[in-house]
Amino acid sequence: MTEKAGSTATDMLVIERTFAAPREMVWRAWTDCEHVMRWWGPKDFTSPACEIDLRVGGKYLFCMRSADGKDYWSTGVYREIVPMERLVVTDSFSDERGNVVPPAQYGMDASWPTETLSTVTFEEQDGRTKLTLRSDVPRVLAERFGAVEGWSQSFDKLADYLATA
Repeated sequence: MTEKAGSTATDMLVIERTFAAPREMVWRAWTDCEHVMRWWGPKDFTSPACEIDLRVGGKYLFCMRSADGKDYWSTGVYREIVPMERLVVTDSFSDERGNVVPPAQYGMDASWPTETLSTVTFEEQDGRTKLTLRSDVPRVLAERFGAVEGWSQSFDKLADYLATA
């Protein structure tokens, strides 16, 4: 498993990870609630709720629960879906009904955007899958608020899940 966190020419968040699993399995882990709920969120977080309407214009609603029981909800809209290859989605903090809420409700400051755009690509590499997450969040901001660490820990959990799925 390899990982690279860094910036693009525009200094946005990019995280790459190669998983020892076929692309179809990694795709399902991102697009099927049964799988998402087993790895979503940083270390010591669980994912007690998930809704996915996997179609362009469809929405998702995910919940991460911290070890002390605090729920963090997020929602977004699928802008582009190329099965087994690419997902383009918006992402926002939300309440449990999927209504977008200000990032400050979850302890972020005013510099965190209310909505971000992420592209996740899935590349087959000899039975393994290179996953690349690109977000329009500036890398510096993502580092300051723990998003890089959170994604890295989530990908660690995903790797562990894929090894047992």
